[in-house]
Amino acid sequence: MAPQTSITKFRVHLARSDRVLAVLGAGLSAASGLPTFRGAGGLWRNHDSMSLATPEAFEEDPALVWLFYAWRKHMALKAKPNRGHFALTELAKNKANFLCLSQNVDGLSPRAGHPASQLRHLHGSILDVKCFNDCGYVDRHNLSDPPFAALASACEDYPADQTMPLLDPKVPPPNIPLEEIPRCPKCQTGLLRPGVVWFGESLDSAMLSEVDEWIWKDKVDIVLVIGTSSAIYPAAGYANQARKMGAVVAVINPDPESGKDLKKTDFFFEGSADEILPELFEEMIGKMDAEGKIIDE
Repeated sequence: MAPQTSITKFRVHLARSDRVLAVLGAGLSAASGLPTFRGAGGLWRNHDSMSLATPEAFEEDPALVWLFYAWRKHMALKAKPNRGHFALTELAKNKANFLCLSQNVDGLSPRAGHPASQLRHLHGSILDVKCFNDCGYVDRHNLSDPPFAALASACEDYPADQTMPLLDPKVPPPNIPLEEIPRCPKCQTGLLRPGVVWFGESLDSAMLSEVDEWIWKDKVDIVLVIGTSSAIYPAAGYANQARKMGAVVAVINPDPESGKDLKKTDFFFEGSADEILPELFEEMIGKMDAEGKIIDE
């Protein structure tokens, strides 16, 4: 049987729920104007964007990888959190046992005021900078744009009818000497790098253990799967793990296929998170205006 689609029934279940888990994907940030990772140009200067997200790519050409991430960071900083981000922030304020697991690196959830104690960035953050040598140095929520002076060309804005030179593969990228890439202030040897988890790297084991402990601590009443196909582990396993312990799953996604494996006791809401989440949470957080502000509590 098809999953439930009743907003009223969802609100009742959410109101009765104590422990709430959310798994966030790139679809949450789509309304903020940010493309999904695989859609971040697909090809960037004739490079597969995913091929630039590896430690090997950084070792081979750290300047090119930094240009790519400086551009992405600039786009993220230009974007604004949308109503979906703000709705989750308000829900966190109303549910002490609410935990968000974000696969997004764009930093929009923290900028929406989401409590840090109720948010885990599974894949790191593009706003963080860390040491490539893994000496332990991390500079969190660094809003420098550009990240360092040599990357200025990645952070320029152009009219909509003009192509940014950095994005034109026919235009040679700026030559950035290795000595212009900052080194770690702690160990003095490793280059600084974006604080995201690249392909081939392990997620933070301490964080994963903490998440597992939280899930297994007690029954999760409801799992919100928002803007993600949950195709990448470990995020893909959390909904199933909680479901085995009795959780109801609610999927919010514009893709109708994302709800095909849900049970009749689950919920599916087809559409954009920035439109649907404020409506789903309205009885608990109040009515939200177009800017993400609560206008009645």
